[in-house]
Amino acid sequence: MSAALLVGALHDPATVARLDAAGWNSLIAMARAERLIGTLAFWLERQAVPDAVRPILADARADAAREARQAIWEADRARAALAPIGLPVILLKGTAYAAAGLPAGQGRFIGDLDILVPRDRIDAAADALIAAGWEWVKEDPYDDAYYRQWMHELPPMIHTERDRMIDVHHTVLPLTARPTPDAAAMMADAVPITGGLYMLCAEDRVCHAVAHLLADGDLQGGLRNLWDIHTLLADADPAALEARAALHGIAPHVRQAQRLTAAIYGAGGRLTLWDRLVRARLLARNGWGQETRKALVFAFFVRSHWLRMPPLMLARHLFTKWRKGHRPQ
Repeated sequence: MSAALLVGALHDPATVARLDAAGWNSLIAMARAERLIGTLAFWLERQAVPDAVRPILADARADAAREARQAIWEADRARAALAPIGLPVILLKGTAYAAAGLPAGQGRFIGDLDILVPRDRIDAAADALIAAGWEWVKEDPYDDAYYRQWMHELPPMIHTERDRMIDVHHTVLPLTARPTPDAAAMMADAVPITGGLYMLCAEDRVCHAVAHLLADGDLQGGLRNLWDIHTLLADADPAALEARAALHGIAPHVRQAQRLTAAIYGAGGRLTLWDRLVRARLLARNGWGQETRKALVFAFFVRSHWLRMPPLMLARHLFTKWRKGHRPQ
């Protein structure tokens, strides 16, 4: 058993007609674990499903619609907070997809509000958000300093009344990562959505999603991010995407993402040995939704830190986190 069952249902919803009760249990468990239950519910809306499954999918669609409304409202509150200092709100990830009505936003789980601001205005942005009711979350001085010195975003903030998180980015990869995407170009070419909200252009949306999945992180929950890329690619001009990926220094990652989306969610494609390892990590789920292939998962966890920082800094960081009791999930 692997998450191939979930992938198959998203690729071809008609395949769920062959599922028995155990198969449905596994499919729903995997979709919840990958935070794709809303997306799955949306794609199965026109399929005949068992009576016991129908309310589960209906709840998932209702939850996703509620999350989208909350996310767009929160984005509008950030817009209002930053308007006095003349900063537009450029939305990233799920909130951008939902606000723009993109296919990637259909049923998508939306967590924190992610926005992109110029690095030389990030302190002013933080001050404006604090004045509007947000406050810092990280209490540990090491974590706070780590974010401010090395990360691509400020430490997370939460609104004191609405209990909603916001991540204020000044670029899309940690400053210690090997690729250095051109955040200024991304902001310069951002496109309006509505009501004073903006998002990255179509090609940069793909580049950002690819950078997040393949040049950063440990691929945990990666099937959702790869689904984003699969749907975002439909709006990107191939030649423009290639040029944009080269500008941001992630052309190999974008090509790999195209191979993986074709192989996993598309009509199929040829994979390299490295692609096959990534695919094995992405599909590492059992029928209970639990991660499998623990050695492979741990290897990708170590790799994610290796990508983020030089070896000596990595060793010092992991030792510090280990002393503070942090353990990989």
